[in-house]
Amino acid sequence: MSKERKYKTSELLIRFLPYYKKYIPTVILDLFCASLTTICEIVLPLIMRDITNAGMGDLVTLTTGYIVRVGILYILLRIIDSAAYYYMAYTGHVMGTKIETDMRQAAYSHLHKLSDSYFNNTKVGQIMGRITNDLFDVTEFSHHCPEEFFIAGIKGIVSFIILMNINIPLTLIIFVIIPIMIVICRILNKKMRETFRKQRVMIGELNARIEDSLLGQRVVKAFANEDVEQQKFDKDNKDFYDIKKLSYKYMGTFSTTTRMFDGIMYAAVVIIGSLFMIKQYINAGDLVAYLLYVTTFIATVRRIIEFSEQFQRGLTGIERFLQIMDADIEIFDQPGAQELKEPQGNIEFKNVSFEYPDDHNKVFSGLNLKIRSGEKIAFVGPSGGGKTTLCNLIPRFYDVTGGEIFLDGKNIKEYTLKSLRDNIGMVQQDVYLFSGTVYENIAYGKPGASMDEVTEAAKKAGADEFISELKDGYNTYVGERGVKLSGGQKQRISIARVFLKNPPIIILDEATSALDNESEFAVAKSLSKLSEGRTTVTIAHRLSTIRNSDRILVLTDEGIVEEGNHEQLLKKHGIYFKFYQMANELT
Repeated sequence: MSKERKYKTSELLIRFLPYYKKYIPTVILDLFCASLTTICEIVLPLIMRDITNAGMGDLVTLTTGYIVRVGILYILLRIIDSAAYYYMAYTGHVMGTKIETDMRQAAYSHLHKLSDSYFNNTKVGQIMGRITNDLFDVTEFSHHCPEEFFIAGIKGIVSFIILMNINIPLTLIIFVIIPIMIVICRILNKKMRETFRKQRVMIGELNARIEDSLLGQRVVKAFANEDVEQQKFDKDNKDFYDIKKLSYKYMGTFSTTTRMFDGIMYAAVVIIGSLFMIKQYINAGDLVAYLLYVTTFIATVRRIIEFSEQFQRGLTGIERFLQIMDADIEIFDQPGAQELKEPQGNIEFKNVSFEYPDDHNKVFSGLNLKIRSGEKIAFVGPSGGGKTTLCNLIPRFYDVTGGEIFLDGKNIKEYTLKSLRDNIGMVQQDVYLFSGTVYENIAYGKPGASMDEVTEAAKKAGADEFISELKDGYNTYVGERGVKLSGGQKQRISIARVFLKNPPIIILDEATSALDNESEFAVAKSLSKLSEGRTTVTIAHRLSTIRNSDRILVLTDEGIVEEGNHEQLLKKHGIYFKFYQMANELT
């Protein structure tokens, strides 16, 4: 996988801000509630200052009525504080969850627009980590980020003004310490950010390792390689432990540093403040209020510093989210693309060249080919000759790097992707069934299809008989990737899916090569029925499945080197003839 881009903090925040747009009223109300809770905290030291000064001086002013009024005022403020805090804790977090949901939706949508090149070079475990675990931290970040900095701003400014009014020299001494603390914390923050980034990558690697091992568990057991897989897992697990251990080291250093500076500031207030009180530069009530405001201020600074861990986790999640969102969409609708309606199925490759975008491995160049409407053509040739790649160019899984492909006389890029692919049905060797029922997998060809439509498609594919014998019929759960069904059964379900879709163009990519003879015969009958009246492109290693094709093309790394029907190619005694002889020797 190519090295991924890293982002500056400012860029991450700028890119993240638009996700607040829908929730601006919630953010404003949340910040208003934050200001109310802040006022409640700021008022207490003022109350204690007045009571202390009255107690140390003229006790006549310290009446029961005054104390009751102050007590009622403070209780009312705490009620307001509690209501405001509830809104912040509940609605604020819900807003964060909504933003997380919006981002996950955007990432998922974007992933489906990316070409096969992206998925060829990115582990699924990494992708899963980005749209699940990485975005969990965004909930806390999106809620707390504006809230914490807003509260800190209010408390910092108000505390500084009040402290300066109480005693300027003492305040300046306290605030000299803060820049030193900020510089040290900034250095530690950078190290934390890097370890969190590595931690997220390692989570993705661990997910990928587990997924790979569990999905291939039959191969693991077949080769008795459980110990080998355990060793691989143990290594990744140990690497993950090491990076988490390092992150906790930085977190511990970070927390210890902030606590140390807290102690220095408290010590400065107590020692210098007491000396100032002896010299009568400050009275007892002011010193009590001063200490309470310093406590409030230090708690605010500590809260912001502790939030830095969450802040860095959130930024790491946003960064890995943006790495998905910034992955180039290589296949997209051209400006003015039109809907493909009722295609005839005439396909033409005109001087087509192709090389894979990631490694620039050239597959073929200058390829010319015409496929007539309703024609059945087949490709044969050695592995690596570009047969599957050529077929993948028709539905634009990849775009040509040179030349053009036409459908009914118009460049396929002039059609919308959805309408183009809606009119093409594919049956592949590696059948993918979704975790669900037989009905759901067949109905995937036409979302919302009725049971009657699904049953009819299954009958055409020769699948209804075995489906009816399953325990729950069409409601039978097929397992992950269809593990509860045989290869032939899965293949016929995939053919039924295409029958239900009913496209005018069919691509059959080695659809029977992995089947036993009995299954191959059943599937071949289904494919023959599926091909009737449609433009059909077949890739096959088993020549018996393409003998009745209208045209057979031999494709090598030099392009199309032979062309004709079965009998014509045998008479040429060329590559196809050699393939045919080898096939007969094997049977």
